[in-house]
Formats: sequence, structure tokens, C-alpha cells
Amino acid sequence: MVKNIILSGLMLSALTLTACSEETFDGDAPKDWAGTTSFFTPTEDASFSTYYMPEIGRVGDPMPFYDQKAGEFKVLYLQEFNNNDPYCFHPFYGVSTKDGANYQALGEVLPTGKSKNEADAALGTGCALYNEADGLYYIYYTGHTSKEVVMRATSPDFKTWTKDKAWVLKGADYGFSETDFRDPQIFKAEDGKWHMVISSKLKFAEFESSNMKDWTYVEEFPMIWDRMCECPDIFKMGDYWYLVYSEALRTDWSRKVKYMMAPTWHDLKICFTDPGRWWPKDDKEGVLDTRAFYAGKTASNGTDRYIWGWSPYRSGVTNDDKNINIGASGEPNWSGALVCHKLIQHENGTLTVGKVPAMDAKYDKPAEVKVMKTGEDFVMYNRLGTHNHISFTAKTANDGDRFGVSFCHGSRLVTEIDKNTGEPTQIEAEDGKYYTLVVNPEWENGRRKVNFEQNGYMGKGFIPGADGYIFPRPADNTYHVDIYTDNSVVTMYINGDYGCTQRIYGLQKNCWAIHTYFNDVTISDVKVSQY
Repeated sequence: MVKNIILSGLMLSALTLTACSEETFDGDAPKDWAGTTSFFTPTEDASFSTYYMPEIGRVGDPMPFYDQKAGEFKVLYLQEFNNNDPYCFHPFYGVSTKDGANYQALGEVLPTGKSKNEADAALGTGCALYNEADGLYYIYYTGHTSKEVVMRATSPDFKTWTKDKAWVLKGADYGFSETDFRDPQIFKAEDGKWHMVISSKLKFAEFESSNMKDWTYVEEFPMIWDRMCECPDIFKMGDYWYLVYSEALRTDWSRKVKYMMAPTWHDLKICFTDPGRWWPKDDKEGVLDTRAFYAGKTASNGTDRYIWGWSPYRSGVTNDDKNINIGASGEPNWSGALVCHKLIQHENGTLTVGKVPAMDAKYDKPAEVKVMKTGEDFVMYNRLGTHNHISFTAKTANDGDRFGVSFCHGSRLVTEIDKNTGEPTQIEAEDGKYYTLVVNPEWENGRRKVNFEQNGYMGKGFIPGADGYIFPRPADNTYHVDIYTDNSVVTMYINGDYGCTQRIYGLQKNCWAIHTYFNDVTISDVKVSQY
């Protein structure tokens, strides 16, 4: 049962939900939304702010870099429209940010080709850098038609770009695939030279340059097993080299952002030839997030390193459809909202993701926390806003205890026939479906996993297509939980070191709850803040 609940949130005025006024019935008085648990069907904002999404279209593969000249991060991305041109699609758009929580749109940065006959009719993922040696910004990118090639453009001011159509890298010239040769990523290795890594079919291609213009082929090195590793990102952090990649094998357990680590760049290149030796020893298989975060790439300002990826949108007629339309029968759609985490390096070199420090300053308005309903194993709280920061502490008594946080939780109006009069009447009944992030024991080695479940008497339980995120059990069984929401995008962080992303449609302006599943769990210090 839930024990020792301490409401630490400031008791302010009730949430103002003016958008709900349309949910009335003929002749009825306006609904007291702040005082009820009735489910409300909200609509998404035209654009997202914390987890950025443009007002028109969506964010595809982000390409972040730190612009030392401007003193800010710039994040290019593939702009996805609902009505893409069949041949010329995915121009590079961009945003700038100093803190990973607040963004300024840059609009279109690099256009596509003008016809299907150009090598860059469509654009694919690449990278951007500033080269101090010649004072130019560079974008190396994928040109996509029926074939794929690597191309480049330069700019003196990050505003006016010149495509170098005379320079093209073709995979077939070096023994690589003509159709899968994409996602160039550039970095400096121990030798002081620029190195470029390109994804191809089942292997990477490596090139090097002393001036970022003239490139020489070095060698190939393998990907893992039979999988395509997209969007590679290579960097050194502390004493280790890292390869962050997105595994493109479309299964409900493998399509995630992962990483490998090694003490040198040379050793990093042979990680996949001996996974048992080099696999990150963090008991999480090198996974950085759930299937609701993809194409993650990083950038550092010299102090902190952040990782940006996209959280996919989902299709469906209703929120219930969309919330479970994932997995083998409904692969998450391509593109969505831009999500940023802070990259955390542990003493043994392993990586996890944590909250962006600027988030707390952004969600700066304390909101009312009011208990609406209690049960044997849950407490339901009052309605959320559109942008929420939920925090609480859970203390479990046993290693096997579990708890969860549910959204879209409440009641719905249903029609019943009065037994005496035979007339229909509307009553509020417990909702048959709601969505929960469950902190669940995983196997026998002390691991925990944040699972995504559809609960309620009509729910399907665990949704395997969403899979989950594995992390080690806290030694003291204490979980400090921070959850940030922006429209339907949700990020959950535990003890500041372990984070995961999820999509939950319909959570804004509805009630939420904490569940303990009849376990001996103490919940305290419950707070909600918004902006």
C-alpha cells in the first residue's frame, strides 16, 4: 500500500483550464474541471518549446555542434513535412540554444537540390563544424537519390552557404555500397588530424584530412553482426573514446541509441570484432534510452556534453490508438520532437543520460498538488498543465518492490439505463485505460527497468514495442524521481543519473497517479511545477 504521503507542493490556486469549457452538455452548467477527475481530450500545442518541434512539420535526425565563435550550440536537423516532395526532401533546418532547454529557430539552413537529377535531390544526415584554420563553417552531408554520396557546403557566417558540387565521396569508389553510404561524422583523433566516419552496409568507412578539405581513405571497420549502425558520433570524454550510434535493425528491443567505449580511437574501431571485451560494463548493453529516442548525437561546450535525438510521433484515430501503436505491428513513425539530455560519465567510463540543468529554472511556477482519489495501491492527483515537472521520492522496503507513475488517469462519462425508469443517465465511471511508467524488477541481478504499460481493466499491460530502459537498483532502495513533460513528450530521470524518454498522448490537463502495486513503498515530497 502507499504509505507516508507528504504533499510538499505549494497549495496555490486551482489550475485554469479554459480550453475545457467546450466540454459541456446542453443545458448543463460549465464543468468544474479543477474539482473532478473526468478525462479531457486535449490537443497538442502548434509547436513544442522544451522538446522543440517546428510549427509546421517535425524534427528528423539532429546534427548538433558547439559553435565556439557564437558561444552557443547549434542543432541542425532534417526537416520533415507531411507533404514532402517525392524527390527533393529533408532540407536542413536548425535551432540554436545555450542550455538545451530553450531554443531559437534558425529556419532553413541548407536547401535540397532543385531536381531529382541532382546528387543531393534529398538530403540525409551529416555534421557541422567550425574550422578556425580557415574561418569557415562546414556541413558534410548525405546526398540521397537512388544512390547515396557524401557532399559538403561551406559558409563564412552560418547564413550564406555554398555547395561544393565538384567534391563528392562515392562509396563504390572504395568498395562500399552505392545505396547505403551516409551519415558522415567528423572529429579529431589522437594524431591531430580530422577523421571522417561514414556508415555503409554492415561496415564503416574512415577517411582523414589535415585541413578538412582534402580527404584520404584510411580503412573500413565492422559494424555489429548483421545490423546497420546509423548516425555515428565519435568523441573523447575523459580517458575514453566513444562511438554513439543508432541501431537500425527494426525490432522492439534493438532499435535504440547505443554506444561503445575504448581507451583509444584504434581500440574503438575494433569494438565490434570483440564485443565481449569492449562492451560497456554497465549491465545495460550500452543502451542510452528507450525506443522513444532515436538518432542521438552529441556536442560539448568544453564543460558539459549533451545528446540530442528525436522522439517519434505516433499515428492513430484516438490517443488510445496512438499510445500503443508501436512495435512490430506499428513501428514508430519517422521524425518527431527534439529531445535533449545531459550525458553523464561514470567512474568506470560508462555513460547514462540525465536531466538538462536548465530545466528546473524553466519549470519555475509551483502548482497545486491535491489528492483527488486514493485506492489500496494508488493515489490520484489533480490535473496537470501542458508543461510539467513532477518530482517525488520513492523508498522501497524490499529489492523486489515496484512502483509506477500513470498519466491520462481519471474517469469518463458513461451512459447507463436506470433500472427503475428505463431512462438513460450519465455517470462517471473509472477509466478503463491509462498509461504508466513502471519501475520494475528485472531478472535476478539487481537491475531495474522502466516499462511502458497500458493499465486499467481494458488495458493491454506491458507494451513490448515501447520496450523500456534498464538501470541498476539503488543500493539503499531510494528513488528520487524527476519527470518533465512538454505536450505528449515525457522524460523520466531517476537519482539524477538514469533517464529515459516516452510518448504519452493525452496526459496534459488530465489527472495523474502514483501506484505501488501492493508493495511496501513510501512516497514523499510530491511536487509539481510548470511554466
